[in-house]
Amino acid sequence: MKRYIIVRLLYTIVVILGVSILVFVVTHMVGNPVNTMLPLQATEAERAALRHQLGLDKPLFEQLTTFLGSMVKLDFGISWWQQIPALGIVINKMPATFMLVSAAMILSIVVAIPVGILSAYKPGTFLDRLLTSASLIGLCLPPFWLGLMLVLFFAVRLGWFFTSGYGTLRHLILPTITLAVVPMGHLAQIVRFSMAEQLNAQYAITARAKGASETAVLFGHALKNAATSIVTMGGSDFGRLLAGETAAVEVVFGWPGFGTLIVDTIGRQDFPLLQAEVFFVAVVICLINLIVDISYAYLDPRIKY
Repeated sequence: MKRYIIVRLLYTIVVILGVSILVFVVTHMVGNPVNTMLPLQATEAERAALRHQLGLDKPLFEQLTTFLGSMVKLDFGISWWQQIPALGIVINKMPATFMLVSAAMILSIVVAIPVGILSAYKPGTFLDRLLTSASLIGLCLPPFWLGLMLVLFFAVRLGWFFTSGYGTLRHLILPTITLAVVPMGHLAQIVRFSMAEQLNAQYAITARAKGASETAVLFGHALKNAATSIVTMGGSDFGRLLAGETAAVEVVFGWPGFGTLIVDTIGRQDFPLLQAEVFFVAVVICLINLIVDISYAYLDPRIKY
């Protein structure tokens, strides 16, 4: 296990390095932050002075080597937009996003697992078709549209919740529901498929023949063996949401998190801040994938590392 973890961490370093270099090269070849930071009437001399101040007049390879040397020390420079260390901005925005994503994933798991189990236990019935259709509709709903509809009805018309903001439970409920719908659909589908497969497996049939109760078969055998698929999808959704897929929801609800920061950063072409965000996203996704892979060994004794 230790050897596997060390090898995966080495791969993680390579992935982070590769992604950071790719994004650095693409943004510096395509973007032009000088035009964003200066007014349209700025002279060419002013543009040249700003390019020199930002270091954009140096050859791309020289800029890249300077960036990599600083990245090793976790120094991504000063944000051109906010004039404070870029990595500090990212870290300060993460608690709000982590709170929102955690609440959404808890809601998804609490709803999706019972829904998936019921569908698998009653295959082909009206209940199965109803629950499956509901989960598919959840997968198809655009989060930004759903968020706007929830705000219009529950916040504007009924006045039960706030239209935007951050800090209280009433601020958290609507964005949590909005963000949870898609992962809920994913998990419900995965649970249904995995549980249906396990309930028809030979060991489940044998357990019933020996007199095991349906509850024991469902939760003691089938759900345990389906856990690897469920953990895979849950980990994937959790990583994607933490990595910035919350952007649309955060913008709709005025949630001051990482997703909103990414949108603002791209609009302002703040290269140091963008690189810090890319680095953070790569680290989060790689670490969550590692944790999910390690969990397989505990969920399924047949898996050895």
